[in-house]
Amino acid sequence: MHDAGDDERRTAATAAGAEPGAGAPDASAERTDRPGGTAVAEPGPGAVPPEAPVPAAVPVRLVSAPPHAGTHAVFVDVGYVYAAIGLLVVGTAERRAFRIDAELLISALIDEARAVFPEGRLLRVYWYDGARNRVPTFEQKQVAELPDVKVRLGNLNAHNQQKGVDSLIRSDLESLARNRAIEDAVVVSGDEDLVLAVETAQSYGVRVHLWGVEPAYGTNQAEPLVWEADVTRTLHHDFCAPCVSRAGLATQAAPAAAPTPAPVLPNGATPPTFDQVWRLGGKIAERWLGARGREDMADLMPGPRLPENVDKALLVDAEGELQFSLRPYEDLRRALRNGFWDRLGQEFGTAAGGDA
Repeated sequence: MHDAGDDERRTAATAAGAEPGAGAPDASAERTDRPGGTAVAEPGPGAVPPEAPVPAAVPVRLVSAPPHAGTHAVFVDVGYVYAAIGLLVVGTAERRAFRIDAELLISALIDEARAVFPEGRLLRVYWYDGARNRVPTFEQKQVAELPDVKVRLGNLNAHNQQKGVDSLIRSDLESLARNRAIEDAVVVSGDEDLVLAVETAQSYGVRVHLWGVEPAYGTNQAEPLVWEADVTRTLHHDFCAPCVSRAGLATQAAPAAAPTPAPVLPNGATPPTFDQVWRLGGKIAERWLGARGREDMADLMPGPRLPENVDKALLVDAEGELQFSLRPYEDLRRALRNGFWDRLGQEFGTAAGGDA
């Protein structure tokens, strides 16, 4: 049945701009959907909805503390350190001929590390030494009681040679690196067997600092180990000397007004003559010509100065042959270079440069 009222209502809706039969609610209409009949405004088309309230910040409690930043450990090859210091300060690597104050040396190493890592945290010092059947000596027991020091013992054979020490260093270095316990490792050694351990630690993101004792002559660290390290550092005579005394001298009272002793030369040797060193420079140049080839050596001509790495190699070669350090003797180092240049001048028919 048709209702005339319906037609009137449709006509009014059309006049207001609404589609007939669309049934769209007015934007300003109110609903009473809430209990109790409370009116809720319904946003119209294009209206910007109100911003949602920002929840209050919830405090977060860390379950565990973050790892210490800049943690470092010091790995000391005692056999290497004692032999190198003995040669440098006393003139012999024979351990019975001198005494080293281990506590003072460890304290000096910790201070040196603190200077390198001023914001860092020391995990501990690992002290690698040898003992018969791995039974610690009285000195080793004293070192083990020091704070922040861990003594690790390899075996000592009948010839007083350490066995198994390098494997202990490798094991500890790799384990700490793998477990992210350290970010920097200070290795005081010269053993080529540690190259693989250094590479492994670096693969875990650890920076390896190789420290060595100043050589009395030549070099006392394997070149492959030096090459692999991220940073190298030399412990000079002034660093080592306060820790050393000759065996048996500590209990002897010094006579009054005793004259100042002359410097101790390695193995009681006397400095070579100018002529001996000059001839040795020529001999090394001759050897290098055969080993490195004329083309390589010709690149050094005409001088007058040797590249730094070549000059160092020449000095190391000469000191190794002489078994004597030329470093305190500027005139002898000059003689060595002059002999080297003179031989190259003969080979290439050119007046080579030399030290004035």
